[in-house]
Amino acid sequence: MSFFRYFLRGKQAFRRQKKDHDLLHSMIASSASINLQHVSMLFSGIPEFTIREIPLKTGQKSILVYMDGLVDKNVINTDILRPLLYGEYNEKDSLESAVTIGQIKKVQKWSEIEQALLIGKSILFIDGHDSALELETQNWPERAIQEPQAELSVKNGSHQGFIETAAQNIAMIRRYIPSRELKVKELMIGERGRVKISLLYLEDVANPQTLQEVESRITSLHVDTILTTGELKELIEDNLYTPFPQLTVTERPDTASSHLLEGRIAIVVDRTPGVLIGPMTFSAFFQTVDDYNIGWLAASFIRLLHFAGFFIAIFTPAFYIAIISFHYEVIPLELLLSVAESRNRVPFPPLFEALLMELVLEMLREAGVRLPTPIGQTIGVVGGIVIGQAAVQAGLVSNIMVIVVSITAIASFIIPNIEMSNGIRLIRFPMMLLASAFGIVGIISGMMAVFVHLLSLESLGVPYSAPISPLRLSDMKDTFVRLPIQTMKKRPVSIRPSQLQRQRNRKKSREDQ
Repeated sequence: MSFFRYFLRGKQAFRRQKKDHDLLHSMIASSASINLQHVSMLFSGIPEFTIREIPLKTGQKSILVYMDGLVDKNVINTDILRPLLYGEYNEKDSLESAVTIGQIKKVQKWSEIEQALLIGKSILFIDGHDSALELETQNWPERAIQEPQAELSVKNGSHQGFIETAAQNIAMIRRYIPSRELKVKELMIGERGRVKISLLYLEDVANPQTLQEVESRITSLHVDTILTTGELKELIEDNLYTPFPQLTVTERPDTASSHLLEGRIAIVVDRTPGVLIGPMTFSAFFQTVDDYNIGWLAASFIRLLHFAGFFIAIFTPAFYIAIISFHYEVIPLELLLSVAESRNRVPFPPLFEALLMELVLEMLREAGVRLPTPIGQTIGVVGGIVIGQAAVQAGLVSNIMVIVVSITAIASFIIPNIEMSNGIRLIRFPMMLLASAFGIVGIISGMMAVFVHLLSLESLGVPYSAPISPLRLSDMKDTFVRLPIQTMKKRPVSIRPSQLQRQRNRKKSREDQ
């Protein structure tokens, strides 16, 4: 009996979906009453769906429909209801003259009406017209523009961050690049919930093939909807089975503008504060906006620290395990005695000791992120001091292991990109297993595997390991170090921009002449 009931329910749902599908692909009628029946059937069971019937002075009947909470009530009252109730509209006038709102569009398909209502627009039906008016009345809740907490600038950087409205995000980018060459291509994807995705690029700089590749990957998606930029990033990346990010997400308009000027493409997803940037190279994840706000010598030193942190975070625990387990003869005698004394009370092998401390560190880091900020800071202090000291006194781990884990944590924290830091955290564990099984040979083998993997990756058709492979000497001015800005006259060749020239030679001053 339950199966029969389930079968009937499925059959009824199929008929309802077919009926809605046929209605959405049909044209609206010239009768406002019939259109009201159709739109009420489409949005049945939605309490915020609002219907306003407005009699015109001509005797015609007009119907205004919108979604409460997504519209601007002041615009509806001032620019729509007041002109309809008190205006001098007659049957000979055009349909657009019935209201005084700015942007007006005629629609005839129910599918267009459905999408317009769901994003905050209003629809006006008037008797005797076989088309409706789509009115720009969107006004949903927005948060204030604030500095992104994950991408803080230490000196002279912008304190603005993207918000959840695509139009505002594009406007912030246009403030940094007020050029008519900055183009926007809008796409709509989503089977159940349509979402607007905007591609931003400099028409005379961005590579047309890269732009076409990005557009084709996005338009080929058949998903219910896109809720976050991270979902879109995973759907269009070249390689899904890698811990290294191939595209980056930024919440800073100055960072997005910098990437656009180099020839990259920015992907703005409505309803999310992050802007997706691509194509990216491995070295670009170690660059920050502060690199160009301070002197080039200090910036080069900090960038070298970032790259050093990459190697330290991956190989330090593995190196400790290999030395203790296989190659203790390379340790100086005084240090060896200190290490032996520290490990005297530890009953576990170095691998278990390292895995225990690394897992505890990861749990403390995750707890600090998930808890409110004041409590998260407390968790960090308690975990770092109390738990670490208690573990040493209980004989679970050695003092040297605590130092190794601390150095590893600090090295992973100085990597500026969170997604790259997360990938490094994952690679650390197989490196520790290789070191426990094969010693230094295992570490070297794992290092070679990581390098080969990096050389094989691509980001939207651009080699991920550029400018190292293929070698681009001109791009080395802004890779491991940052040379003076005056020397970087061309855009990175690795991105394959259509136009390389970024700076012109400075004119000589009168004193030089």
